[in-house]
Amino acid sequence: MLAQDICNSVLDIADLNQLKCNLNHLQPFDVGEFITHLPKKKRAIAFRLLNKNQAIDVFEYLPPQVQEELINSLHDVQVAQIVEEMSPDERAVLFDELPAKVVKRLLQELSPEQRQATATILGYPEGTAGRLMTTEYVRLKEGLTVGEALSKIRYQDEDKETIYYAYVTDNNRKLVSVVSLRQLLFTFPDVLLRNIASSRVIKVKTETSQEEAAQVMKRYDLIALPVADREDRLVGIITIDDVVDILEEEATEDIQKLAGISGDEAALASPQVTIRKRLPWLLGNILLYITAASAIAPFQKVIAVVPVLAIIMPILANSSGNVAFQVLSVTVRGLGVGEVTPKDTMKLLRKELTAGLGTAIGLGLSLTALSMMWSPPDERWISFVAGFVMLINVLIAVTLGTLLPMGLKKLKLDPALISGPLMTTTLDAIGFMTFLSMISMALQILR
Repeated sequence: MLAQDICNSVLDIADLNQLKCNLNHLQPFDVGEFITHLPKKKRAIAFRLLNKNQAIDVFEYLPPQVQEELINSLHDVQVAQIVEEMSPDERAVLFDELPAKVVKRLLQELSPEQRQATATILGYPEGTAGRLMTTEYVRLKEGLTVGEALSKIRYQDEDKETIYYAYVTDNNRKLVSVVSLRQLLFTFPDVLLRNIASSRVIKVKTETSQEEAAQVMKRYDLIALPVADREDRLVGIITIDDVVDILEEEATEDIQKLAGISGDEAALASPQVTIRKRLPWLLGNILLYITAASAIAPFQKVIAVVPVLAIIMPILANSSGNVAFQVLSVTVRGLGVGEVTPKDTMKLLRKELTAGLGTAIGLGLSLTALSMMWSPPDERWISFVAGFVMLINVLIAVTLGTLLPMGLKKLKLDPALISGPLMTTTLDAIGFMTFLSMISMALQILR
């Protein structure tokens, strides 16, 4: 946080000229981070110290709530300039977060070209490639020569989001091939584009999910991915910076869902936000645990007769729950990064059951040994029941941890909906019911 330290030291001495110099020489991301951490009253002051180009770059790195604050505090002319110069995809993200009245006002301030580009992106459903793409890309006609293509890029595409790939289309804007800037630079000017461009174009449709588009880019190591509409016409591209954000959001969402947190909770979120996102899951988990408690309730007399059960049961529940959470995490992660698909369900289940059997034997023997130490001499038979139930419960945990997320994925639902607390509570109920039922039967036989 070197940039933060420098700017804070300048603020302490209230030297706005020095602050202006520092802010305009730092990277836009660092400036955005600095402004975000300022008190609300000082954010607009710091932002006004930026020159026009720096302000435009910095604005895209600010959180939506800070962007909205600045829009309300800056003059309409300043706001219009910033929003006009934003990339269409970033502008669409901003408009998603702003009130409808503000969006309507800002749309009216945009040039017809930028208004159309933004409206195009906002017209696609959230979570799709069409909503993630930018309409700023290099498009070339297939009849051009390399020299003509370079001239066109040099004089007409300076403001495009990326120029590393150029997309060759026919007269109907249908995507024909793709050519890299490297190929153009190292090819003679009179060579036709069709002779060097690759017709093996990797692309996605506008209705493709953002997660699937991100996986395509990751799989093929692309820095830009073309997006075509239903008629196969090129309408935009997805760039690598947007994909990094999507992958981070998905990973964060999956991790938090597995832990039983609803929504995307930032580490420094307000206590009110933290309570709102965590408490519903915790209250729901109490309701779920009533099921596990209900499994114990009919066996209170058995526990009273054999008190050592109260020591064994928490270990049984905790161990099988941990196994389930491990399997669940690996499976959800594998589905998230594209390592496995629902077609691999049986293959993954065989692997997990094989590994789970070894784990089950190890945990079962450990619980048997511990139970034997804690049990009175005339009750040591309980340790063998405990070890057997541990083995069975671990295998059930492995099976559920594999099949449930796979089933959700096959139904086109988020596999992370199977949270850790839900899984562990279910296994607790199964384990307690099995263990106490076997102990109760054994006591009846011994009597």
